[in-house]
Amino acid sequence: MQVIHTIAALRDALALHRQRGFVPTMGNLHDGHLALVKQARELVGPAGAVVASIFVNRLQFAPHEDFDTYPRTLERDCELLASAGCDIVFAPSEKELYPEPQGYKVVPPPELADILEGHFRPGFFTGVCTVVHKLFNLVQPTLAVFGKKDYQQLMVLRRMTAQMGLPIAIHGGETRRSEQGLALSSRNGYLSDAEKAEALRLSRTLKNLIARWQAGERDLAALELEAMQSLVDAGWAPDYVTLRRQHDLGAAVEGQPLVALAAARLGTTRLIDNLEVVS
Repeated sequence: MQVIHTIAALRDALALHRQRGFVPTMGNLHDGHLALVKQARELVGPAGAVVASIFVNRLQFAPHEDFDTYPRTLERDCELLASAGCDIVFAPSEKELYPEPQGYKVVPPPELADILEGHFRPGFFTGVCTVVHKLFNLVQPTLAVFGKKDYQQLMVLRRMTAQMGLPIAIHGGETRRSEQGLALSSRNGYLSDAEKAEALRLSRTLKNLIARWQAGERDLAALELEAMQSLVDAGWAPDYVTLRRQHDLGAAVEGQPLVALAAARLGTTRLIDNLEVVS
């Protein structure tokens, strides 16, 4: 496996490979990331190359968020990526990827990017789309794999790829969970042992919301409010708990594929989770 830090070296390495699977990450990897790399390996085949990027992208962090303290664990990450079948790790410095202030940005449409995560993290999806589009231009993959845990992000990036006419197949990887059921996240490392046990409440809250909807309760506003209050009562600070259409995250409609999504802060750690509704 090659570990590459410059754009010029990346282009030289990629010249040998026509089929390329790509997994962008911010590092501090866990089994969920490695599952995406293995999925890319299967999709691109033995003759193709799997590229993973490791870059903590300042553009998607608000000033009060954890950009400066986000864990940087490059050596460990590279060991894990090698074991998962990765061929090339692109780990540029901030100066390499943004040699000058990034004045040109990819701004996704507000009807998708300014709701839910975008509402509570203004500018987040502009930062994500800008860095992913730039990485796509550099790697020029034939396919890319993103985790479904970041459900809205996956949707935004699929739309961006389609509307920009990029010749890249976007694949979603299923959310990986601990044995107890906690969705794997790099930010889980911020949680104490007691908080990790309490964090399971988030997925239980989503399951309860889905169960009540499937049992025939249709006052969705009341259901969502009760779900939010249950988290507040347990000491959480929720941003949203909601049931939406899978295809556009619009208001839930009976008979259409749905997804339950939540974001809430437990202590100082903000967690997200989602569960697709199985009919």
